[in-house]
Amino acid sequence: MRFKQKLLGAGFALAIAVSGSAQAQTFVNVLTGGTSGVYYPLGVALSQIYGKSLPGSKTSVQATKASVENLNLLEAGKGEIGFTLGDALSQAWTGVADAGYPKPLQKLRGVAGIYPNYIQIVANASSGIKTLADLKGKRISVGAPKSGTELNARAILNAAGLQYSDFAKVEYLAFGESVDLMKNRQLDATLQSAGLGVASIKDLATSVDITVVAVPPEVIAKIGDAAYQPGTIPAGTYKGQDAPTPTAAINNFLVTHAGVPDDVVYGMTKSLFDNLDGMVSAHAAAKDIKLDKAVAGMPVPLHPGAEKFYREKGLVK
Repeated sequence: MRFKQKLLGAGFALAIAVSGSAQAQTFVNVLTGGTSGVYYPLGVALSQIYGKSLPGSKTSVQATKASVENLNLLEAGKGEIGFTLGDALSQAWTGVADAGYPKPLQKLRGVAGIYPNYIQIVANASSGIKTLADLKGKRISVGAPKSGTELNARAILNAAGLQYSDFAKVEYLAFGESVDLMKNRQLDATLQSAGLGVASIKDLATSVDITVVAVPPEVIAKIGDAAYQPGTIPAGTYKGQDAPTPTAAINNFLVTHAGVPDDVVYGMTKSLFDNLDGMVSAHAAAKDIKLDKAVAGMPVPLHPGAEKFYREKGLVK
């Protein structure tokens, strides 16, 4: 009987130890985008940073349809941090049904403003497309349905006086799939909202001659959304792009939700800015991640954990 009691006691102690270990473990699922975009390699780098800097952490990376899906997953508690475009984030906070948010996503909390996305409209040179007006009657891909890219496509094309019905064909595809169809001459153009030097367009430019289509400032002004600002795709960003190309830029953000503990979000925020070199190694777009711009234009409330970090840095009073 005494031996049995000792055995039961040992089992109980082991159960407590296991339970305590499980409670101490921090799970961080990073929500990204398609594997041929910019969110994914940066998300992988972020996951690796968190795996090393957050005590007891178990990290994972999830490829998604990007902004809209990420925000809905965060609202449902199915991720700890995710990438999103600024306009998608502001629409999620207010609840714009047509953008993929039947009701406001009020659990979202901001972590950091990161780098700008650039609207990159690329056409096969053989299509004869040189301007936005030339897209009429052509075959185009506008991104996955209700993704951040597709929301950008609607805004840009509408401001240019174009509706989806004006095209010979509209495909709703991720970056890599769009490029595959362009290589096979099944599409004339693709609109991709991403950081500069996105892998999908680099791949396309090495296979076919391309034209990068300008988005003039007057078109950007017609959108009527402060999230869209004039930007430039520098000459030489892609093979065959010999001149700088004006376009629209939209800032990206890292977002979490209110249910993630303050200390975890503090650690995620701090380790991001402590390890920017690792982010830049993953993709050059991360060169634009600046601490002094991290809280500018944030469309949702900061998470208290992130706010604590920025207060320590003198960015929040």
